[in-house]
Amino acid sequence: MMTLRMPSLQPTLQRGAATLLMLAGLALTSAAHAHGDAPHDTPPATAPSPKAASVSFKDTSAPQRLPDGSLWLPKRVQRQWGLRTVPAKVQTHALALELNGTVLPDPNAGGRVQATQAGRIEAGPSGLPVLGTTVRKGQVLAYLRPVSSSLERGNQQAALADLDAQHAVAERKLARYAQLDGAIPQKDIDAARIERDALQQRRAAVRGSLNQPEALIAPVDGMLAASHVVLGQVVDAREVLFDIVDPARLMVEALVYDAAQTRGLSEASATVPGGVVTLRFAGGGQQLREQAMPVLFRVTHSTAPLAVGQTLQLTVRSPQAIKGVAIPRSALVRRSAGDTVVWVHDAPEHVAPRVVSTAPLDALRVVVTQGLHEHDRVVTDGASLLAQVR
Repeated sequence: MMTLRMPSLQPTLQRGAATLLMLAGLALTSAAHAHGDAPHDTPPATAPSPKAASVSFKDTSAPQRLPDGSLWLPKRVQRQWGLRTVPAKVQTHALALELNGTVLPDPNAGGRVQATQAGRIEAGPSGLPVLGTTVRKGQVLAYLRPVSSSLERGNQQAALADLDAQHAVAERKLARYAQLDGAIPQKDIDAARIERDALQQRRAAVRGSLNQPEALIAPVDGMLAASHVVLGQVVDAREVLFDIVDPARLMVEALVYDAAQTRGLSEASATVPGGVVTLRFAGGGQQLREQAMPVLFRVTHSTAPLAVGQTLQLTVRSPQAIKGVAIPRSALVRRSAGDTVVWVHDAPEHVAPRVVSTAPLDALRVVVTQGLHEHDRVVTDGASLLAQVR
């Protein structure tokens, strides 16, 4: 009897289990590589969009106004705006007064040409001078030919005819006396000659007054600042025709409403478009004009041209003293509320406003009496740009 022996299934089952375990391990490994440590129920993070990145960069690099009113300014913005600071230093300064003044010509260097009588304007030897022309003392600027009415001309012509007749009689008389020389005393001959000469001079003067023009002469050296005439113009007596000014010798008149403030005035300064004017006190009046006392300052130096009649705001130094911090006027910023502030650079990228009280010092500086402390760094250049940050 033959016996069949079936092969054992245990090794086959073991190999199948090992294969299943290997497949499960590969699946877990691929899942780990795909998701990492992130949980399976959370979607993977996405990269930020370019728009979001740009907004974030703008917020971190642009100036920002903080809730307390101060500003955060990156260094890059400070360089672009050209911000400059100076350290505050408390010192004693001379108090100044602010006065309104008007530029006038020096009375010893300026002149005015007026018509002494009614007449018609005629050109001078070189024609009528134009504005800005340099003139010399004694130069003929124009001629004024007198004009008169027909009645006045008739009277002058009648007087001239009468003088002609008297002169002819005196000539004959002198001729007769000359023929009788020796028979007539010499004193009579001399008297006749003198009478003839006097009538001759009177006749020449009257004849010259009829048609002789009057020369209009420059009284001083300088520059022609104003001309009010044209050829053929008829002007009246006392009418202003020319104004002559020396640009190097000008004065400024200001009005002081407190007589006590006129004591001890010395130097002054003023700002004009394009420069600064320095002045020295020349004197003051003792009679009120429009309830104020006029004071005069002489212009010693100016970096910009001045014009007669120009208005200036003078900063006049007085003998009184005041204690504070001197800063440029460009550091002051006036806010909408009406108060004046300065910007203090208290951190590398932070500036804060300070409300201050000021007093004038000169044309370019003021004295801060309240609001600043020693060694505070005050923004001088670019302060006006800080107030525009929103």
